[in-house]
Amino acid sequence: MKQSWTVHKFGGASLAGPWEFCRVAEILAEGKSARQAVVVSASYGVTDRLLRLLDAAVTDPESLPGQLESIRSHHDTLSAAVLSEAASRVYCDALDADMNTVAAVLEAIRLLRSAPQEAASLVSGYGEVWSARLLAAMLEERGIPSRWLHAGEVLTVEPAELGPVVDWETSSRRLSERLADDSEELLVVTGYVARTRDGVPTTLGRNGSDFSASIFAALLQADTVSIWTDVDGVMSGDPRMVREASVIPELSYNEAMELAYFGARVIHPGTMAPLVERGIPLFIRNSFRPGGAGTCISPAGGDGNRVKGITTIDGMALVNLEGAGMIGVPGTADRLFGALREAGISVVMISQGSSEHSICFAVPEPHGRRAKDIVRQAFALEMEQGQIQGVEVQNGCSILAIVGDGMRGVPGVAATLFGALGRSGVNVRAIAQGASERNISAVIDSEESARALRAVHSGFYLSPQTVSVGVLGAGTVGSALLDQLAAEVDRLAKQVNVDIRVRGIATSTRVLTDDTRLSLNGWRESLQWDGAPLDLEEFVRHVHADHLPHAVIIDCTASQDIADRYADWLAAGIHVVTPNKKASTGPLEYQRAIERARRAGGSRYLYETTVGAGLPILHTLRDLRETGDEIVSIEGVLSGTLAYLFNVFDGTRPFSEIVREAQAKGYTEPDPRDDLSGMDVARKVVILGREAGMGLELHDVQVQSLVPESLEAGDVESFLDGLAAQDATIKSMYEEARDAGQVLRYVGRLGPDGEATVRLEKLPEDHPFARINLTDNVVQFVTHRYSENPLIVRGPGAGPAVTAAGVFSDLLRLCTFLGANI
Repeated sequence: MKQSWTVHKFGGASLAGPWEFCRVAEILAEGKSARQAVVVSASYGVTDRLLRLLDAAVTDPESLPGQLESIRSHHDTLSAAVLSEAASRVYCDALDADMNTVAAVLEAIRLLRSAPQEAASLVSGYGEVWSARLLAAMLEERGIPSRWLHAGEVLTVEPAELGPVVDWETSSRRLSERLADDSEELLVVTGYVARTRDGVPTTLGRNGSDFSASIFAALLQADTVSIWTDVDGVMSGDPRMVREASVIPELSYNEAMELAYFGARVIHPGTMAPLVERGIPLFIRNSFRPGGAGTCISPAGGDGNRVKGITTIDGMALVNLEGAGMIGVPGTADRLFGALREAGISVVMISQGSSEHSICFAVPEPHGRRAKDIVRQAFALEMEQGQIQGVEVQNGCSILAIVGDGMRGVPGVAATLFGALGRSGVNVRAIAQGASERNISAVIDSEESARALRAVHSGFYLSPQTVSVGVLGAGTVGSALLDQLAAEVDRLAKQVNVDIRVRGIATSTRVLTDDTRLSLNGWRESLQWDGAPLDLEEFVRHVHADHLPHAVIIDCTASQDIADRYADWLAAGIHVVTPNKKASTGPLEYQRAIERARRAGGSRYLYETTVGAGLPILHTLRDLRETGDEIVSIEGVLSGTLAYLFNVFDGTRPFSEIVREAQAKGYTEPDPRDDLSGMDVARKVVILGREAGMGLELHDVQVQSLVPESLEAGDVESFLDGLAAQDATIKSMYEEARDAGQVLRYVGRLGPDGEATVRLEKLPEDHPFARINLTDNVVQFVTHRYSENPLIVRGPGAGPAVTAAGVFSDLLRLCTFLGANI
């Protein structure tokens, strides 16, 4: 039974040097299950060098010997590297004969002072001859029976307006004459070159080797064609602009032709015509990574994403013809595009509103001015009579196109496209979609092209819950949060399709960023060794990437300067998650500004951990109010630090020693005075009061500080040393309470009359606040519903891990607001 054929095509980059030739030989050696035909291009850059010879023969003939020697030396080096000495000598003899022919043609061109097309075709086609001859000899020496075939002996074409037309009957007959049915030889064919019916050398045009592969696949009735390039396949977007671009596993012929038309790195649409007619699958694969599956282009194209690819064409001009006299007048479009056709101007995209008041179209920018003049000439009479109001041209445009057979009949595709553009602030100048629903195109400003491409690609290819995260502050809470994220982000992506991307980490002095996502394993070392000096504005711009659906800043600092920036970030559409109390306890007017900014930017501000660390205290309070309950009073032990201190302190050890211990365990702020002063609790009382609807300012809270005035200033160590002088006073208070059957608790209160206090109190041992564990927070809500039996929220309220978990919970809550199903 006669074996079927497989056709391969290797481009110039895949044949650039000795290593590449060896790689090609290895690929072919693995494909022994079918007869193989290999179409080759010239070695990288050789065709361009040959074409330059033609110009030099007219303008700079003295340079020809040096240029010819350079080309010869390149191939001499190749042959010496991949062939035996004897085989290389044979190859170089044939090469010398060809070079003599080329030199003779160039001499004729020098004398004529011009290069006829036939001469140009002959000279420029030698690069493929040298590649084919070298590869065939190399395969023979490796034990793979091979022969090379000059495509000009077989491939017969005739020039036409739309490109060369294949004479299939003549080409098929000539190929049959040169092939033996029972031969197992691997056939190496020159790409690019052909001949006319009269035997005159010609070419298939630039990138014609792809067309050669398709033609020979049709002539050989091949099962498949593989185009080997230097990319992994057809990409979902330009990887130079879209870091998340991925290989499209399968495309239909129609999808591939649409993408190719709009500039994607696919073979030319005309190249695929012989394959389309015969239903031969085409694979785009990477010769440098032959193990990859690449992209399969076939009649069906497989399933998968409804939008297969997103691409752009830059360098466009948008021409607009507008006038009331066009409405309902037949033949306007015919006159318009007929005039452009006569001028040889190709129209890339057309858009017209149903009112027929205007028609706009896109042309390559170099033709924009001439297109405008031609249209004005064609409608000169109508313009003179005022029926056409104007012809305008807008330069500096790009066309963005989304392509996919799966778009047909699917609601919401256009909404995703234009929603992504709108969120990124990209203005759309014109829109076009055919009835096939396979392509939606939009004209945008070129300066917004990269941003638009990234945004639209993300809209279709990334999870809608992809969140760009920047973490400010890598202290105790920030570090714990990053470690928790490192352990969970992969699981969240797999299980609930939430793509949390930590793209930036910053301390007060250094910053670490990554365009896609940071590896959170070893982030501390990376920040130390790879971090850069902090530029906060640049950090925020990086996190707020225009191509990612959502951005969030997580502020784990205690910085007032950072808190003062929240309103700007929220107004820009950046979500904010924070345990930092400064913004929520600053002037009431700033909190109102934050709320206005949040609404204007459509963003979220989450600060649950500002009160009670990971406890749902604020969440509970909001639920009470939003369901119509009325708050009577709120009171609680709101400091995990102070709860720890007065839970542990039993009079047997000095109070100052317990404060040092709490600081070492991370239960206090770096400066324990921030806790002992009562201001941390006072801030929490202010936050609770504002959540309850009270216009409370920080100075309205009556605070009993546990820091003696004499120790308010100075460094932390001096404070801790000096605190020992207060040990006797604290012990006396403890013993007095103990003897009365009471305990000491530092309590924050919001009374029915709006009074706000923070102070150390003596409470009965059966009081809810007395029965708490070491770092517990406990809050009691007395409301109209919960008047007889108050609602109590209790649990751990201090420690970096607990607080970090609360911040993480806020981040996940944000993701649910954005549509995640967690």
